[in-house]
Amino acid sequence: MANIKSAKKRIKVIDKKTARNKRIKNHVKQVVREFEDALVAEDMTLAQEKLVLAEKKLNQAAAKGVFHKKTVSRKISRLNLKFNKEK
Repeated sequence: MANIKSAKKRIKVIDKKTARNKRIKNHVKQVVREFEDALVAEDMTLAQEKLVLAEKKLNQAAAKGVFHKKTVSRKISRLNLKFNKEK
């Protein structure tokens, strides 16, 4: 346990940031999972909507610094490849 006041504050700040990052990552995973489920069900209109939403959420996560922008770009590219392959 930290004794110095600034160290205690850093622990609080890190806990808040960790919780925010975890929440954003879980939300992104959920949206991507919904997209993949729509592909498995062969519902292309729903898959298209979920793909757009997944791209939006991934870009927002990159803007917040949760994911690196190149990681997001790679993930979006792979999702688009999956969608086009199924189409």
